[in-house]
Amino acid sequence: MYENLLLAFGLTLFAGLATGIGSLIALFTSRTNTKFLSWTLGFSAGVMIYVSMIEIFVKAKDALVSEMGQQLGNWMTVAGFFGGILLIALIDKFVPESSNPHEVKKVEDMNSSPPVNDSALLKMGTFTALAIGIHNFPEGIATFTSALQDPGLGIAIAVAVAIHNIPEGIAVAVPVFFATGNKKRAFKLSFLSGLAEPIGALVAFLILMPFLNDIMFGLIFAAVAGIMVFISLDELLPASKRYDSGHLSIYGLIAGMLVMALSLLLFI
Repeated sequence: MYENLLLAFGLTLFAGLATGIGSLIALFTSRTNTKFLSWTLGFSAGVMIYVSMIEIFVKAKDALVSEMGQQLGNWMTVAGFFGGILLIALIDKFVPESSNPHEVKKVEDMNSSPPVNDSALLKMGTFTALAIGIHNFPEGIATFTSALQDPGLGIAIAVAVAIHNIPEGIAVAVPVFFATGNKKRAFKLSFLSGLAEPIGALVAFLILMPFLNDIMFGLIFAAVAGIMVFISLDELLPASKRYDSGHLSIYGLIAGMLVMALSLLLFI
């Protein structure tokens, strides 16, 4: 497991800094490709839901049942799963609604009128970056621990997380640029908001790794499954539907599940 440390950190960094891709799209394109975003967000949700319920939850259950017995192991797996959901739901609840990173932003929102010196808008962009950072922290732990245990699984999760971070980068860049007219500042703030994921990986390494045994691993993996299912249902699918112009989000969801299923059969 420990030989995968560098790969796990690298994948987490890649996933987190995809927010910078979102800001580049916002700053250097004239219109939003809503069909592409709808499909890819649905695809990311499909990957996350499938891998969480078919692979991660099962691995967590196997580890806990092996160490704690059938009945207690099953109960602890379920407790870990819903504990992960509770954690991310509480984070969501305490983020101010006006700064919620799940609010869909389009490039057109930035290009519709010239930038204005609006301190309230700048504050909103800054708080959105902070909110995204808070949300990305447990995602960093999820990506890191998954990659550490299974590199193939970690790559799949990192790609799914990176896709869902792209529109979050747009959500930061649009209001910051509109308030300041400064592309560099908008990119910088959006880029930095993604650093919470490698920070989450570092915290996992420093705090969780010294205590990592089969029971701890099982509980963390169960929680990771819960976190990813919540993110898919609360963030990715609603955002995908808002960008949708038909059934693209569902087609993307099914495609994500299919790709993840084939990956598990062929490579993992």
